[in-house]
Amino acid sequence: MKLLVTRPEADSEALAETLAALGHEAVQAPLLTIRFFDDATLPAGDWQALLVTSANGARALGRREIARELKSLPVLAVGPSSAAALRREGFVSVKAAGGDVEALAALAVAELKPEAGPLLHIAGSVVAGDLGSALGAHGFTVERAVFYEAELAQQLPETARRALEDHTLEGVLFYSPRTARAFTSLVMAAGLKDCLTGVTAYCLSRAVADELRELPFGGVKIAARPEQPALLALISA
Repeated sequence: MKLLVTRPEADSEALAETLAALGHEAVQAPLLTIRFFDDATLPAGDWQALLVTSANGARALGRREIARELKSLPVLAVGPSSAAALRREGFVSVKAAGGDVEALAALAVAELKPEAGPLLHIAGSVVAGDLGSALGAHGFTVERAVFYEAELAQQLPETARRALEDHTLEGVLFYSPRTARAFTSLVMAAGLKDCLTGVTAYCLSRAVADELRELPFGGVKIAARPEQPALLALISA
């Protein structure tokens, strides 16, 4: 199966390898470019634990010298991919939630205590959900450190345009509402929406699928859980 991969470059390359191992061909067309804020100040605090809501947050933290001082802290990751990225950066006490902010908040409530100290959220400039408010309702203090931004593409990547115009795509993988929303806008602007009638959208969650409603996909499939193995299971079904 020929599949369009819309993730940022680092994630896109890893996903392409995974898809190739499953017998699929990946067309890489990143819609987000990750820019790390290497001069961003880390807030001072006696942190009880770290909260990380993306693999890019893990990478942004890992490239900072200050990360050495934090690697002994417990870290709660939004999902398995973020947890794996944290372990690659040398963090050892890592637990993964079920793939979205609500699951991460629930994990924090189950694992941590408000009186044990504040929590540091390593995040991008745009976040999904309101983790601080969700945990604040349970008495936690959460401070967000913005270590990167995900910059949206201004036009549809040429690889995506060619694959759509040639009608060779069988599916497109979407991991975030923001990416799905950008794809919708760029495809509409390029006048290529009619090229999607025979293509299936594979979405990590209902929120992702909702951003694709303006496009005439031949089918839209939603992962049973907001994590990559569940998404890949849709392709193999």
